[in-house]
Amino acid sequence: MRRIALVTLVVDDYDEAIRFYTEALGFRLAEDAPRPDGSRWVVVEPSAGAPGTALLLARAKNDDERGRVGDQTGGRVGFFLHTDDFARDHTRMRAAGVTFLEEPRHEPYGTVAVFRDLYGNRWDLLQPAS
Repeated sequence: MRRIALVTLVVDDYDEAIRFYTEALGFRLAEDAPRPDGSRWVVVEPSAGAPGTALLLARAKNDDERGRVGDQTGGRVGFFLHTDDFARDHTRMRAAGVTFLEEPRHEPYGTVAVFRDLYGNRWDLLQPAS
């Protein structure tokens, strides 16, 4: 079976990124291992054992990579976080300090609201229509 297992997200700092993704978004820290070059292999995932894509949090190593932090998709929504309970997750995320850029809206494809992550990348919180 083929699937996209990991997507790299360039970050400024491993520990602040881990805190944001685990505490504010409720992800699980799946891996955090040192590498010989001084970097770390850090993987966070939305749910333990659920099929889907995890994030590899990669600390920027140079000016080019630092320039991409927070704008990896040119200002477009680049990440889509599905939920089975929009109201629950929206309320919890707001209480944890997540910045939503709009009020929730109901679309033919589901309930959605755009939010920014710690670095400014845009995400959709989305409960697909049944």
